[in-house]
Amino acid sequence: MKPLLLLLSLFSIVLELQAKSSKHDIKLEALLDQGWEYSLSRSPQSASYFGDKDKAGDLDDVSSEFQMQTAKGLQKLLKQLIKINRDKLSKDNKINFDMSEDMIAGRIADIQFHEYQMPITSEGSFHASLARMSVNMQFVTAKDYESYLSRMAQIPRVFNQHTDNMRVGLKTGMTQPQVIIQHYPEFIDKYITENPQESSFYNPFNSIHKNISDEQAAEFRKRAQVLIESKITPAYIAFKKFMVEEYIPGAKKDIGAYSFPNGKAYYQQQIKEYTTLDLTPKEVNDIGWKEVKRIRAEMEQVIKQVEFKGSFSEFLDFLRTDERFYAKSAEDLLKEASYIAKKMDGKLPSLFTKLPRQPYTVNPVPEQIAANYTTGRYVGAPLDSTRPGQYWVNTYGLKKRPLYNLEALTVHEAVPGHHLQAALSKELDQLPKFRRYNYISAYGEGWGLYCEKLAKEVGFYQDPYSEFGRLTYEMWRAMRLVVDTGMHAFGMSRDEAIKLMEENTALSKHNVRTEIDRYIGWPAQALSYKLGEIKIWELRAKAEKALGKKFDIRTFHDAVLSQGSVPLNVLEQIIDNYIDEQKMLTENNE
Repeated sequence: MKPLLLLLSLFSIVLELQAKSSKHDIKLEALLDQGWEYSLSRSPQSASYFGDKDKAGDLDDVSSEFQMQTAKGLQKLLKQLIKINRDKLSKDNKINFDMSEDMIAGRIADIQFHEYQMPITSEGSFHASLARMSVNMQFVTAKDYESYLSRMAQIPRVFNQHTDNMRVGLKTGMTQPQVIIQHYPEFIDKYITENPQESSFYNPFNSIHKNISDEQAAEFRKRAQVLIESKITPAYIAFKKFMVEEYIPGAKKDIGAYSFPNGKAYYQQQIKEYTTLDLTPKEVNDIGWKEVKRIRAEMEQVIKQVEFKGSFSEFLDFLRTDERFYAKSAEDLLKEASYIAKKMDGKLPSLFTKLPRQPYTVNPVPEQIAANYTTGRYVGAPLDSTRPGQYWVNTYGLKKRPLYNLEALTVHEAVPGHHLQAALSKELDQLPKFRRYNYISAYGEGWGLYCEKLAKEVGFYQDPYSEFGRLTYEMWRAMRLVVDTGMHAFGMSRDEAIKLMEENTALSKHNVRTEIDRYIGWPAQALSYKLGEIKIWELRAKAEKALGKKFDIRTFHDAVLSQGSVPLNVLEQIIDNYIDEQKMLTENNE
């Protein structure tokens, strides 16, 4: 290193260390710790997930009173935060300050807009997540089983609180649209069994740990069966009755977020929350149509390549109906997904210098939720857990799960997509806890979509039909910008949104309907994918131009993942710093 550069580098390090020890930084770091502890104090389930055994026997309080109290506590934290002089903070703590401010403000807004009055979507609900709560618990000691039994006993209380909140939502118009929840009676039925031993809640008692004596195991099983029969099953039956007799008939008919109380402001807030960008619905919609036009032209080129004789819509019909594109069994679909994932594992050293230590596996989407669930999803696990990360593949309705989409789906959900990003984030010990365990949709989903196209650079999509599948997935995310804003801001109907998606992607018609209902029930979340991906490609082009032949794709990806899940403006700062550092290294080595 040249003497002057060495001196400047050492000087900058000293300044940064001095800044780190300033009273402003110390005050912020203490407040961030306080905020993390406050969030855990409001959610015993989260506290238990992060290792607090004393909270393992409690379920969250979801009552409206508790929600309002939580908002007051968050407002107090926010007031303390903004009293800190941001300009006096270190570079890293300025990022921590900004992210904390945005997250606290966003959580307060969610409560003030009464999101808790809609604890269900088209594909998920508290009744389904509670039935899987044992997955996030450890069963080794007698106390572990006692904690789970304690949670089981609290199920009726949680159901009652949710239904109370939903009743208020019926009065104010804060409900899910009627059209996307018609399947709920059957959805709830999946968790009601005559035999308590067949209940999802009984799963931990099917194979009790060897530490537990036979006598105690028998007692636990008996208590579990009694709880399922006397408390849990009646709670599910009552919830079904409520949905059939009150909620579904009284739910709002309009599908758009604009029809919620203060709906226009709510949707704008959701756009900011999920994309981290200050864009209006019109601006998002315009970006979507621009991307649709570009991707459609690329899709037409693939159709020419395979010499298909017919129209675009006829080609889509061919893809949706030809048996060659569909697995014959659920096992075959899982095997193919596993093969693709393993193939990508072998490509990772050419794309990254840092890889996570946590493994992942490939599993089917749980049967109870599969019918109305998305095509695939990543489900993480704590870093010190005995469970791996999971790439879920939906094996329900095999004729609706085309193989030509599977490469794109796999690299998005597994590696180098969500698993690699999430597992690396958990290893970032230097970050405050609220950032290590945070997930910002524009960053995470943008990265997943970026990885779909990235896979092309390392040999995937050799089959033109698979390349068309990748383009279909990209078109799917571009169409989201159009239909999400269309339905939630501009009065687009559900049928119009379905038609647009069917006409522009090769997704199965079942998938199209499932996805449109997902967007209806989860305003703005679907916008995060394409907008995040656009930003990452923009930053990569910036780095390639600035560094020229010295650009290294591996260190660029390391930089993108180096600070965990961050807003897109922070990611831009990270890449700008990366470019400056790489230039300095290049100069020093010349």
